[in-house]
Amino acid sequence: MPKTNRTIEEKIAIVLEGLKGEISVSELCRKHGISQTMYYKWRDKFLEGGKKWLTGAGISDGSKSEKAKIEELERVIGKQAVEIQILKKNLNLL
Repeated sequence: MPKTNRTIEEKIAIVLEGLKGEISVSELCRKHGISQTMYYKWRDKFLEGGKKWLTGAGISDGSKSEKAKIEELERVIGKQAVEIQILKKNLNLL
């Protein structure tokens, strides 16, 4: 089967269609031109992501790294603001 790049929305739609059970997985895979192995990988990742979200396990890891990034950016912005004030003062722009 030719390899195509699918968007996350397309993958989710295929997984949800498979989870509905209205057609067999083999029919679903033929319909969308993917292997059954690929479908089951997508399904397992989809279900694992849902499990992590429901237990809150995936949320805290992302929040911690995002919070650290925000704090670092705030420090950089603060430093730049001070430097701008110093430069304006030295150029008599204030």
